[in-house]
Amino acid sequence: MKKLRTRKHAVVLNRSVGGDIGINFFLILMGAFMFLPMLYVVMQSLKPLDELWMFPPRFYVINPTFQNFGDLFTLMGENWVPFSRYVFNTVFISITGTFGNLLFSSMAAYALAKIKFPGRNVMFQMIVLSLMFHSTVTSVANFITMSAIGWVDTYFAIIVPAFSTTLGLYLMKQFMESAVSDEVLESARLDGSGEFKTYWLIAMPMVKPAWLTLMIESFKGLWNSGSSIYIQSEQLKSFNYAINQIVSGGIARAGAGAAATVVMMIVPITVFVICQSNVIETMGSSGMKD
Repeated sequence: MKKLRTRKHAVVLNRSVGGDIGINFFLILMGAFMFLPMLYVVMQSLKPLDELWMFPPRFYVINPTFQNFGDLFTLMGENWVPFSRYVFNTVFISITGTFGNLLFSSMAAYALAKIKFPGRNVMFQMIVLSLMFHSTVTSVANFITMSAIGWVDTYFAIIVPAFSTTLGLYLMKQFMESAVSDEVLESARLDGSGEFKTYWLIAMPMVKPAWLTLMIESFKGLWNSGSSIYIQSEQLKSFNYAINQIVSGGIARAGAGAAATVVMMIVPITVFVICQSNVIETMGSSGMKD
């Protein structure tokens, strides 16, 4: 009998050492290739203006400088609205919108997946059908609705629509159907657990990969959102909008624009890295036997 290979007292796939080396080399190569765009953005932010317009463009810097970041923060200070206001708007909208999206999507998904009521299949089919429509198609109807209820030029016009993304609901519903056992929920109900308590303390921990993924996508979308047709007041506009206004001043601000791109991607990347480790860990340990 062929001896099984082990690593740290765990049985691993019975392939050759050369196969492991080849797979690892391929993964490292693909990882480096995927990292190139991020490296290029960082290198661009460190280039002086004359190097920014070199052709062909280079992935390295000859004379690195932090002047681009200095120019960016100087331009930030010249706005008549304090730049901290733009930052607050983006952070507040991103956190509030993400939390609301997570809460409402998961509650609706739990009801559709685990509570039997008349018309739930028709309702879910309508949700799936709504995925076919781009937000641009419904923008006029949404603006009329926001104007009628007096939400134009308020935080509500951005935050409330973020609560009801059908893609997040679809993701949570499909994951709850496959990952949450009906027997576990029934046992909790027999023990006297209420429906909301069952959803929050039992179902939600079991679908942690799904809501972490939804949280990443929702936060990324809200953080990177720029100008909105619902917002006209300068005091309510986002950080991304302010950055775009700064760097739209022409070629002389190209360096500040490159620095702004790095500043804008730091927070989403940080959130993704933190949550990705939790997603991987949870997926690796979320299996259960009936």
